[in-house]
Amino acid sequence: MSSCYGNILKLSIFGQSHSAAIGFSLDGLPAGFKIDMDELGSFMARRAPGKNKLSTARSEADALEFLSGLVADTTCGAPLAAIIRNTNVRSSDYSEIRDVPRPSHADFTSHVKYKGFQDVSGGGHFSGRLTAPLCGAGGICLQLLKTHGINVYAHIKSIHGIDDVNGEDNIEELKAVSSKTFPVIDDAAGEKMQQEILSAKENGDSVGGIIECIVTGMPVGVGEPMFDGLENRISSAVFGIPAVRGIEFGAGFEAASMFGSEHNDPYTVKDGNIVTTTNNHGGILGGISSGMSIVFRVAIKPTPSIFREQDSVSLSKMADEKLTINGRHDPCIVPRAVPCIEAAAALAITDSMLQCGMISL
Repeated sequence: MSSCYGNILKLSIFGQSHSAAIGFSLDGLPAGFKIDMDELGSFMARRAPGKNKLSTARSEADALEFLSGLVADTTCGAPLAAIIRNTNVRSSDYSEIRDVPRPSHADFTSHVKYKGFQDVSGGGHFSGRLTAPLCGAGGICLQLLKTHGINVYAHIKSIHGIDDVNGEDNIEELKAVSSKTFPVIDDAAGEKMQQEILSAKENGDSVGGIIECIVTGMPVGVGEPMFDGLENRISSAVFGIPAVRGIEFGAGFEAASMFGSEHNDPYTVKDGNIVTTTNNHGGILGGISSGMSIVFRVAIKPTPSIFREQDSVSLSKMADEKLTINGRHDPCIVPRAVPCIEAAAALAITDSMLQCGMISL
């Protein structure tokens, strides 16, 4: 099923952007794990819309309502199910796109696949709104991983060519990013990024960027070879986030221009452990964690819903037509996507650790 993820930890996400509610079912969590609801609420708030002028004006509390799987905030072994009610919808904003699809959206492809029965309001099941339940499930996995000494941190690496500093070289500063209103390490770079976003917004346009994620405390041996490698699992979860265009691990695409002598990470012994002196491999070798920090970066495209007039077509007339989009849209989704990347990584790593027996049921 396309909206399901996991081998041992089974996640299913349901709902549409403007349906009564969205939510998730998460089966396979160990029984007896107490969820810190305040911490989970704070994590959800990092993704929530309507908080400032950099995001959509749609305001949602994104409050999780648990339906099953808990006894007094502690997992009981039953599937964990939760919903998030949609309380601030304006479906009329999307009446035109049923016939005139938005460029770079799923409007046209979903129309063909579902023969016109798809929900177009807010993008339906293809909406970034569905990353809210992803964060709910991933936020729980983040807490579970912490009990095993594993932490997941992400920040905005760049927006429209404006760069933040490297996260792996600034781990202590990276840890503080989650408490910031704009998730960067270098606040001066963050100010420039925000100005770039606002400039695009004023011009009826949008911008994209890159998110860097670093996972610390990983043990050696998590993952599988070939098609179930740790990079594969993380990538699969990350690509469930709308607007993701690419992912790279470690040196990534820069490795293609390096000599082997430059790219190879020499081994050494440190404090009784085998480590590498560099981390071009991004913490994963042969699909299996090496014990070094997992480092990956994700490319996020510009928000396709922009307020400039665009060229499209009328599906009913089969003729070219101009499109002007209404509604409430983020001029840049990168800031709100940062916790989504953390959630996706946490889901993938938790499932892989369960599969390896490093987290017991």
